Amino acid sequence: MPDVAWVDGWKGSLAEARISVQDRGLLFGDGVYEVLRAYGQRIFELRAHLQRLDASLRGLRMSLPLAKRSLATLLQEMVEDSGYAQARIYLQVTRGAARREHLPSKRLRPSLVVWVEEAHPSPVAMYRRGVSVISLEDPRWNRCFLKALVLLPNVLARQEAHKRGAFETLLLGPGRVVREGAGSNIFIVTRGQLRTHPLTREILPGVTRQHVLRLARDGGTPVREARFRYATLLGAEEVFLASTAMEIMPVVKVDGQRIASGKPGVITRELRRRFAESTGQTA
Repeated sequence: MPDVAWVDGWKGSLAEARISVQDRGLLFGDGVYEVLRAYGQRIFELRAHLQRLDASLRGLRMSLPLAKRSLATLLQEMVEDSGYAQARIYLQVTRGAARREHLPSKRLRPSLVVWVEEAHPSPVAMYRRGVSVISLEDPRWNRCFLKALVLLPNVLARQEAHKRGAFETLLLGPGRVVREGAGSNIFIVTRGQLRTHPLTREILPGVTRQHVLRLARDGGTPVREARFRYATLLGAEEVFLASTAMEIMPVVKVDGQRIASGKPGVITRELRRRFAESTGQTA
């Protein structure tokens, strides 16, 4: 079945979808986006994704061209139309199409693009053995909490990871504080406590991040949202990444240095099991 798309009221196959060459998302990265997952044709954490979308739009002084309830209905219908049991949904809102001028017209109507494609999770073996990552100084702008289309630094960071044979790049702030991955949030376990960077302008408020914290608290694992440095990361008992695409991915090596035993830890494995259970999967 072909991937399905919706562009400002037009609906059809993704291969036939079109946007204007004057769209400000294309010209300036002037827009926001969300990536959602559906398990068994049920959208995971839909409300949380729409809340974050709303916050990103407000941060760029933009509006949603559809009522939130209508958008939720549209997304669910598209997942069902796709026929995919495991689906990935991409949603993008731009300020609209107009002459190429930096200052946008107040009369611009926002543009909405949505498409649904089959989800292809990472191989099971990667979750069982863990992955290696690298670190770089964070080159991004100071509004990382907005899920905006300004992703060139993230793209370059992921390219660097690929070049070095690693899975992901961790972005470091001043004082070598570990912020997040180029496309993920980062967690560590120290003395049995789960730690992750607090919600600030420096990181994206990940939907999967929040789900992981909830699973940990419900399971009795102590949680602390606080900054930690690179040296603390290297000395951690466990490290893992979290995102909509990769779910919970164990990290066993950072910049060539082994983390603890070099194998996914007990808490990471348990959180992954509980995550799979919460989405109707088998870990």
